[in-house]
Amino acid sequence: MIESKELQVKEKQEIAGPPEPTGTGLVFTPDVDIIETGRELILLVDMPGVASDDVKIDLHDNLLTLSGAVKPWEGPGESDVLVEFGIGKYHRQFTLSEVVDQGKIEAKLEEGVLRLTLPKAEKAMPRKIAVSAG
Repeated sequence: MIESKELQVKEKQEIAGPPEPTGTGLVFTPDVDIIETGRELILLVDMPGVASDDVKIDLHDNLLTLSGAVKPWEGPGESDVLVEFGIGKYHRQFTLSEVVDQGKIEAKLEEGVLRLTLPKAEKAMPRKIAVSAG
């Protein structure tokens, strides 16, 4: 039986426990969509306001850590009148299984969305098995 899923808008949430106890400022959990094809997993990570130079991706002991920082927009001599956009850091972690070929992971940041392509290992790829007669 297939259950339908409703799409719900999620507000930006501050992360429950600080991932960097020595850091200061707000830390947010970025929203992530995960898409699977026969050959790869694709993670779409929402990180508005983060420049590509401010994104960090670390892979250690099957733990994929994504982080990024939004720098304040004010220039010299400018002061805030109204601030609605949360300034801070983004942080999210994923545990990878042997299904992912960790040596071939690629990342691209475009228009505030980090796209991670995690190719599946050859042994996890779907394949067709030929049936011979006789």
